[in-house]
Amino acid sequence: LPAPVSPERHAAIHGPLLSWYDRNKRDLPWRRTRDPYAIWLSEVMLQQTQVSTVIPYWERFLARFPTVKALASVPLDDVLSGWKGLGYYSRARNLHRAAQEVVERFEGKLPATAEELLTLPGFGRYTAGAVASIAFGEEAPIVDGNVARVLSRLFEVEGLPGDRDREATLWALASALVKGERPGDFNQALMEHGATVCRPESPLCLLCPVRDACIAFKKGRVDELPPAKVRAAPRKLFLALAVWPHAGTLLFARRADKGLFGGLWELPAVEVEEDTSEAEATERLATTLGAPLTLLGSLDSVRRQLTHRDLTLRLLRVTGGARPTKSVAFQELRWCTPQEAEALGMSTAMQRALDAALGHGVMGGDAVPAKKAPGRSARKATGP
Repeated sequence: LPAPVSPERHAAIHGPLLSWYDRNKRDLPWRRTRDPYAIWLSEVMLQQTQVSTVIPYWERFLARFPTVKALASVPLDDVLSGWKGLGYYSRARNLHRAAQEVVERFEGKLPATAEELLTLPGFGRYTAGAVASIAFGEEAPIVDGNVARVLSRLFEVEGLPGDRDREATLWALASALVKGERPGDFNQALMEHGATVCRPESPLCLLCPVRDACIAFKKGRVDELPPAKVRAAPRKLFLALAVWPHAGTLLFARRADKGLFGGLWELPAVEVEEDTSEAEATERLATTLGAPLTLLGSLDSVRRQLTHRDLTLRLLRVTGGARPTKSVAFQELRWCTPQEAEALGMSTAMQRALDAALGHGVMGGDAVPAKKAPGRSARKATGP
């Protein structure tokens, strides 16, 4: 680990960054509140998601669930439907579980220390440090991607993202630097600086308030640090979906809580291979649902590009005699009208699949005929 940050170096970074933040910080709604719950919610939503996307979600979610107790008291379905479209749904499940624990263990008030926050579901070291410092003023460090980049350049920290020694070094530096006045604002200043000035590409070094303290700048290594993480190619994943209309309703299934789309509702789906025939896919769906199915034809395939997966959803129009109401493969089955389905927590990918099915008139409107031939068109979309 590096030697502790010297008082001179601390002074050259802490004060100038705070002053810069006071002059240049973006006016974001969660910076106008002292409510620990609202601050926590913003930090959870901002994981893996851009600020511009989060703002309207944060405002709507707070209006719908204004307190920890309000959030804890509703069914998970309500929480997931409020999260619909944000992706990474394990965040919403953990948020709900943590809210229930805060009510049970802390009388509905978030604990004020990072150490206690770490005992709650969904709180890792970063989220605990962010909430403890911003909402409660604790000198708790944070390291996210932006902070890691800033510290890597300021202190010439080597190593690839994810390297254990590198991570330990960054957390030690963050712990030393956060000590002093306004720790919450300082942590936000580090993140803001990384997001707007000390950017991954084309950093604005001429505008940097701590340029004179930056070793990478002095050595001409800003573009080298941190080294880019090599991303694995997204894995191709194919799912066959049962589009089963009956009496104005469609069959929906709720997944187990773990894994991709965990705890969310969908048109019942099974994983298939790219070359799985429609007849075989229908058989797998029948086995999964525990009910005989008849294939009426195939509809469009819907494609979604997720962070780690290239997802293809194959829509199969099916029918059957006995209509299942439970299945060992799913938490729950439910026959819903399209209007009722709007209230279900559903991923964007599954919503697109439902929209495509409805666009084919499966509910008996202006039907676009199901294709009996194997050829399928693909609709491309991006995002989780």
